This record gives sequence, C-alpha cells and structure tokens, in this order.
Amino acid sequence: MVYYFVMHMIKSSTANAVRHANEADLASLTRIYNHYVLNTAITFDLEPFTVATRRPWFDQFDPASTHQCLVLEVNQQVVGYASSAAFRPKAAYDTSVECSIYLDPQASGQGYGKMLYGELFRNLNQHDLHRCYGIITLPNLQSLALHKSFDFSEVARLNEVGRKFGQYWDTLWVEKTLGSV
Repeated sequence: MVYYFVMHMIKSSTANAVRHANEADLASLTRIYNHYVLNTAITFDLEPFTVATRRPWFDQFDPASTHQCLVLEVNQQVVGYASSAAFRPKAAYDTSVECSIYLDPQASGQGYGKMLYGELFRNLNQHDLHRCYGIITLPNLQSLALHKSFDFSEVARLNEVGRKFGQYWDTLWVEKTLGSV
C-alpha cells in the first residue's frame, strides 16, 4: 500500500525538491534503504534497520561539511537520497568521500538519480575534496549507467567479496575527480 501511494505521487508529480535531509526524513530514508537490504544484494547489510539503529549513520551528515545527505521530495514525499561519507577513517583520506544513492523502487528510471547526484556533486565541489568513490554490486546496469553519466571511471573489481542470499557477489569500485563543477 505504501509503495502504491508513493508510485501514485510520483506519477502525478508536479513539484520536485532536492534538499538536505533532516531528522523528520529518517523514517523515510530507513524505509527506502530497508527495501534494498531485504530484496537485493545492492547493499551488503543483511538485516533491516529501525529508525533508532539507523540514527548513527544519519548523525554523520552535516550540510556544511563534506559528509552530506540530500533527499528528493516529489509532492512532499521523500522518494530517494544521495549521500557522501568518509571513505576511510585515516586522516590522509579526508579529501576523498564515498557516495551512495538509493531511490524508492517506484522512483527509478525517471531521472531522479541524476537530479540527486548532480546536486550532491555541486555541493561537494564547494569543499576541499579530490575524489569521490562508489561501490557497485554487480550486476547493476542502472547504477553503472548513472555513475558513467557523471564521469566515474572503473578502478577495481573485487571478486566474490560479499555473500548474501546464499551466493557470492562481486563489486566494482568507481571513482570521480571532484573540484570542477
């Protein structure tokens, strides 16, 4: 029922807004992410989150920093998000971030990923960042196409690096140079 409502809102869309996530969005962000946890190998998390267990992830974001979370609203309904987070914990990595994007399944294929990532990269280019990394579980043609459209290049493939749903999955690591809008 929830997905029907979201799908109906998306199809009748007249008002889209990309903005920084706020606390009121956490339940929607958790719902969207949990779809991928439960139904896909796109994320290697194995158990769904509650709003409370997802809070530490959410608390890392700050609109004034290099770690941001943007949401896309369609008719005042959050249908996706894009985020940037620490790439690795050591200080020398501070000019690199890992970016992720998740859409409500009913929102995919409508250009919303490009809208979200475009705004995230415009924001990140205002900071002292050099590289953005994405990690794509294979196969995922939509994600590959989205990242290529933003000039990500393939840098590494890790074979059978994660196990989910009783099988091993490969990941493709991609990178993008930041600093030019």
